[in-house]
Amino acid sequence: MRKLKNSELNRLNIDQFKDTTKIPLIVILDNIRSLNNIGSVFRTSDAFLIKKIYLCGITAKPPHKEIHKTALGATESVDWQYVENTTDLIKDLQSEGIKILSIEQAESSVSLEQFKVVKGETYAVIFGNEVKGVSQEAVNLSDQCLEIPQYGTKHSLNISVSCGIVLWDLFKKIKFKS
Repeated sequence: MRKLKNSELNRLNIDQFKDTTKIPLIVILDNIRSLNNIGSVFRTSDAFLIKKIYLCGITAKPPHKEIHKTALGATESVDWQYVENTTDLIKDLQSEGIKILSIEQAESSVSLEQFKVVKGETYAVIFGNEVKGVSQEAVNLSDQCLEIPQYGTKHSLNISVSCGIVLWDLFKKIKFKS
C-alpha cells in the first residue's frame, strides 16, 4: 500500500470549491477565544462543504496568522461573516426557516447519534466558548441541543474536536440520507 501524493488527491481549487453545491449546514462560533480552534473549524468546514461560518462576539476574524496556521487557506474557500451578537444572528436565521442546534450538554439534549435530519431542512450548529460553552441566551433560543456522547472521566471535548465529530456526523446524515 502506497500513500497518495497531494497531486493525486484530486482536490478542488478555491474557484471550484466556491462553485460547488454546499450542504445545508451553517456553523456559528459563539465567543471562541482560541485562534487555533477558529482555524481548525475553518479547515473542517472546508472538508465537509459547509455553507457558511458565522464568527460572533470575541471570536477573532481572518486574516490572522494564528488562524491561518491551522486553517491552511480554508479562510479563503469557506464563506464567512462576522456578526457581533449571537442571539441577533439566531433570530435572523430562524426567520429564514433555519433550525438552530446548540452543541451543548443541557436538559433535554439529544445524543448526536440519535439525531435525525429532515430532508430539505437547513441547520445551523453553534459551538461555544472553550470554558463557558454556548451562552445560555443562545441555548434558550435554540430549536434543539445536541450532545456528543462521552463515556470516560472527562465532561467536555476541545471545540475543534467537537466540531470535527459533529460536522462529520451531520455531513453523513445530510449527504447520504435516502
